[in-house]
Amino acid sequence: MSDHKEKYDTIFQLIEKHDDWMTKTINLIASENVSSPAVRSAIVSDFRDRYAEGWPGERVYAGCKFMDEVELITIDLAKKLYKAEFADVRPISGVVANLAMYTAAMEPLDRMMALSIAHGGHISHARKNLGGTAGAIRGHKVRNWKFNDQEFNINIDESIKDIRKLQEKGDVIKFLLFGGSVFPFPHPVKEFREIADEYGMTIGYDSAHVSGLIASGFFQDPLREGADMMTTSTHKTLPGPQHAMVLAKEEWADKIKRASFPGLLSNHHLHNVAGLAVVLAEMMEFGIDYSKQIMKNAKALAQSLHERGWQVIAEEMGFTQSHVVLVDVTETPMKDGRAVEENLENANMIINRNLLPWDKKRGRDYKTPGGIRLGTSEMTRLGMKESEMDAIAEFMTRVVMKGEDLKKVAAEIGEFRKDYQKVHYAFENETPAYQHLRFK
Repeated sequence: MSDHKEKYDTIFQLIEKHDDWMTKTINLIASENVSSPAVRSAIVSDFRDRYAEGWPGERVYAGCKFMDEVELITIDLAKKLYKAEFADVRPISGVVANLAMYTAAMEPLDRMMALSIAHGGHISHARKNLGGTAGAIRGHKVRNWKFNDQEFNINIDESIKDIRKLQEKGDVIKFLLFGGSVFPFPHPVKEFREIADEYGMTIGYDSAHVSGLIASGFFQDPLREGADMMTTSTHKTLPGPQHAMVLAKEEWADKIKRASFPGLLSNHHLHNVAGLAVVLAEMMEFGIDYSKQIMKNAKALAQSLHERGWQVIAEEMGFTQSHVVLVDVTETPMKDGRAVEENLENANMIINRNLLPWDKKRGRDYKTPGGIRLGTSEMTRLGMKESEMDAIAEFMTRVVMKGEDLKKVAAEIGEFRKDYQKVHYAFENETPAYQHLRFK
C-alpha cells in the first residue's frame, strides 16, 4: 500500500472515530450544535462544487439558476423569521459577517464600543494588540463597555458617561456593538439608541450565540430595540450549517451587499446556503418549542450545579436567560478552567474553559482561566430536558468535585447517551444524529 493511500484511509478512520465518539459524549460547547439529517443532505449536494459570485440574478458566473432560487428562498425565510427588511445570507462565518457590518458602517480607523473578551466579547470585536478582527483587519480603535460584574452585563450609566467624555475630548465614537460569545442576558440596546442618534452613531448587534432564541421570539429583539444591523452565525442556537447572515434595515442594504461582494467574498459556499434554507424552515416550524427547552435546560443545569456547590455566575439574576451558563471553578479541587476542561473531556464531557471578568486582576489568562462556559443547545436538540440536565450536573460533580475514576464515568456517560441519538425539532430524523455517511 502506498503512503498516500495509507493516509487516505487514515483520514476516514479518524472521521469515523470522531463520529462514533460523539455518540458517547455529552457536548456542552455553547458555540456548537448538531444539524438535522435534512441539513446534512443539503450540504452534500452538487452546490458544494459550484460558484456564484454576486447577488442572485446578478451573478458573475453562469449555471446558477437553481442555486439563485434557493438563495432567494433563504433570504425570504431569514427576513420573515427575523422580521428584517434586508438579509444577506452570503457571509461564510460570523467573523466575515462582522467584517461586512464594520465595512458597511465605518471607515477604517474609526472608533467603536464593544465588550472586552473577559466580559464576554468575541475576538472579532477586539482591538489590534489582541489580534482582534476589528482592530487588526480594519484598524478600528476599540473602546470597551463599562461592565457590571455582578449582573454580568453592560453598565449603562457608566458607559454613557464614558461615551460623552470621549466625544467631548474629540475621540469620536462611530459604532456601538452589542452581543458577545458569553451572553447569558439581553444587552441594553434600546437604552443607547438616544445617544447614538445624538452623536450620529450606528448600532450593531452580534447575535451569533442567541440567533436561534431571537428567531423564536425570545431573549430580545435587537432590530426593534434600536439596532441598525445584526449579524449571526448559523450553527449555535440556530442549529444549521457553519455559515452566517447580516440582517438590517433597508437603508443599509446597498452598503452591506457591496461589503460582502466584491469586498469580502468571492464564492460563498452555496451548499451551506442550501443547508441554511433548510434550518430556517425548521425554525419556522419548530423553533419556539426548541428555544423554550434550550432556555429551560440552561436554567435547570445552572440550578443543579449550584445545588451541588458549584459557583455559577449571576445567581442573583437567575443564572441565565439564554443557552449559556458560566461557572467560576477556582474554588473546586481542580482550581482552573483548563484542568476542568481536560478532565471532563477524558470523561466524555466536552466543555470549554473561559475567562472571567476578574481573571486578569488575579493574574489569570486564557490558558488557565478561572471559568468554564456551558451551553445546552446540542443536548436539547437530542431530546434532553430538565431531568437530564440534573444527571449531567451529577456527572460533572463526580469528575470535578469528587475526583471519581474518569474511565468509569465515561462508560456511564456512554450508556446514558444511548437513548439520545436522534435529532429532535426537525421535519426528518430517521438518520442518527452522528452517523457517518460514506459515499462510494
